[in-house]
Order: sequence, then C-alpha cells, then structure tokens
Amino acid sequence: MCNLYSVTKGQSAIRDLFSVKHDRAGNLPPLPAVFPDQMAPIVRTGTDGERELVMARWGMPSPQFALKSRNSDPGVTNVRNVASAHWRRWLGVGHCLSLKY
Repeated sequence: MCNLYSVTKGQSAIRDLFSVKHDRAGNLPPLPAVFPDQMAPIVRTGTDGERELVMARWGMPSPQFALKSRNSDPGVTNVRNVASAHWRRWLGVGHCLSLKY
C-alpha cells in the first residue's frame, strides 16, 4: 500500500475487471490523485456474498504504539512490515489490504 494512487480506468472498466455485481459508488469523477483520508472506490464482498463497488476512506488505522492520543488517528498509508502483528489482522479477504490480487 502506498501514499498516493490514481484511478486511470473508468467505472465500467473497474466493474468488468473485478466482476462487480453491484455498483454502489455513484458517478465516479476523474480521480487523477487519491490522497490519504480521501474517499475512493474499492471493490469488496457485500453482505450478500457478491462483489460490490463502493466508496471508502483511503488509509489504514495506526498501530496503537504510534498514536499520541486515542481520540484521533491520523492513519497510516505506507505498510512495509506485513509480518507485524498489527497488520496481520488486516490481510486477507475480509479487508481491502491484501497481498494477493
């Protein structure tokens, strides 16, 4: 995961590429630069078990030792140590951060 990305394909291309059954993202504007803490499209498994395209906040929660205050979390956007216990729970099909494509 990195700090910045762009969406270079149209909404229909995203739906086709990931076999999306439900598009709940609305009308996607051009997204040449998606920065941390912005809303961006993701593909996830919906409650009905089908893939859906939705908007979500870009970033990951900070490890507890990195937080200065438990009331605010600036988030993390660059995950390098996926062997860390903090990140292991976010890997896999239940979350959008995955080592497999």
